[in-house]
Amino acid sequence: MKIKNILSIDVEEWFQVQNLKQTITPQGWSYCEKRLSFNLSEILRLLEEKGVKATFFVLGWIAEHFPEPIKTIQQKGHEIGSHGYSHSLVFTQTEKEFREDVKKSLEIIGKLTDQPVLGYRAPSFSINSGCLWAFEVLSELGIRYDSSIFPIRHPEYGMPSAPRFPYSFKLKNGRELKEFPLSTIRLLGLNLPVAGGAYLRIFPYWYNRWGIKKLNSEGRSAIVYFHPWEIDPDQPREEIGFFKSFRHYTNLDLMKLKIKKLLEEFEFTSFSLSGALDV
Repeated sequence: MKIKNILSIDVEEWFQVQNLKQTITPQGWSYCEKRLSFNLSEILRLLEEKGVKATFFVLGWIAEHFPEPIKTIQQKGHEIGSHGYSHSLVFTQTEKEFREDVKKSLEIIGKLTDQPVLGYRAPSFSINSGCLWAFEVLSELGIRYDSSIFPIRHPEYGMPSAPRFPYSFKLKNGRELKEFPLSTIRLLGLNLPVAGGAYLRIFPYWYNRWGIKKLNSEGRSAIVYFHPWEIDPDQPREEIGFFKSFRHYTNLDLMKLKIKKLLEEFEFTSFSLSGALDV
């Protein structure tokens, strides 16, 4: 029997990503070309073709301004989680600001779907060792699981000493919060990222395929993620410098094919359907 991996999509527009923060402020979002609806339609079509259910971590701003595509995601049988409201990095917020941001997203999404939101993923994996209070806040707001920890060393995010595989936080309120770290493989004493976002898009397909197979051979599910804008080579281009441009725009024309190949080669499901929340 094949291992079922977990597929997740972080739902945000092309102009809301961290690489473009200095070029496009939140005040300018309303004036940017909107491309999310088409990209989501393409993703839902791919998933339906392969009979795959996924988890969509939706930005509250998106759910507020574009409710119909989010309703369609739910109608297709996929899970909807929270990606916060404003795509603000958690480690830049106070505890109060974080609570208000997440609460706002949960209220908008909950009203739209008439379902409790169980899962959360921080924008840019921005929960680090300096803001572990975020887990207490998430639990108090009714969140049952988080998928924000990336156990790698990275200049902008990551907790390299964190466990690589799912575990539970014992919280002060007596509850537990399940954590699903993003996937890594262990090589030469390092945790290397695999099968998600820019790592899936920029690294060769064989590397990501090998990484997932390695995890599955160890009895582990890979947690794969990507963003709708990553399958859109026709999105507007901003002048953001060489390194950010490389990270943001490289292989946009190949991403859809890579995702399609993964869906053909591996089994996938959502967090809620995986059974991992019941363990």
